[in-house]
Amino acid sequence: MHLILTGATGIVGSSALYHMLNTPAVSKISILSRRPVPMAEGHNKVNVIIQTDYNNYPSEVLAQLKGAEGCVWAQGVSALHVTKEEYVKITHDYPLAAARAFTSLPDPPKPFKFVYVSGEGATTSPGMFTQYFGRIKGRAEAALLALSKDSSYTNLRVFSVRPGGVDPTSHPEILSYIPQRQGALKVADKVLLPILHVVGPGILTPTKDLGRVLTDLAMGNGEALDGKGVEDEGRTLSNAGLRRLAGL
Repeated sequence: MHLILTGATGIVGSSALYHMLNTPAVSKISILSRRPVPMAEGHNKVNVIIQTDYNNYPSEVLAQLKGAEGCVWAQGVSALHVTKEEYVKITHDYPLAAARAFTSLPDPPKPFKFVYVSGEGATTSPGMFTQYFGRIKGRAEAALLALSKDSSYTNLRVFSVRPGGVDPTSHPEILSYIPQRQGALKVADKVLLPILHVVGPGILTPTKDLGRVLTDLAMGNGEALDGKGVEDEGRTLSNAGLRRLAGL
């Protein structure tokens, strides 16, 4: 199976890439990235495509993606590190443009699974106190779901996954590849994560399990999910639902 991955140099994308590399059924991985991907080096089944504009997919890029059956969209950025306009572009506009482009690949598969990495706190029904990131991620979730219902994209099957506190501490295989956090975030990782492992493990999302669930959804049949932690017509998976699917 041929899968597409974005965000492969980040913590979530690294978790997905690790699982894809170690899944024999994944025969090809096309990574869209602004820069080289160290974890992918030396792997024959990986094709890294340097992509500078995630709003546009020229024919030469789409030709390299031919035959892909699913995508894990793990590209993202903290709302604290960019302007509001840039955050909307990265969080909402880019995945919508990609979903439209990927469902028009030559000989499109039926269905094409698009797995959007959102985040716990996202909502499609924001209230007065909803944080900005939750509003924009929720808006992206709703737009992707609406796109899948458009008659022009009948082969698109969307899943939005909302991990909680992403935790790589039990995933040493990716630690040397992921960005080292700085400042208060670095302190939180050292101080808060060990505490949460004891008093609140349910709000954490171990990267080994996250990568597996994301890959499995992209490889699956695209049918709606059900059970605890599933929302929006079986297309949105909360952290509780993610942990349930992972067997945690």
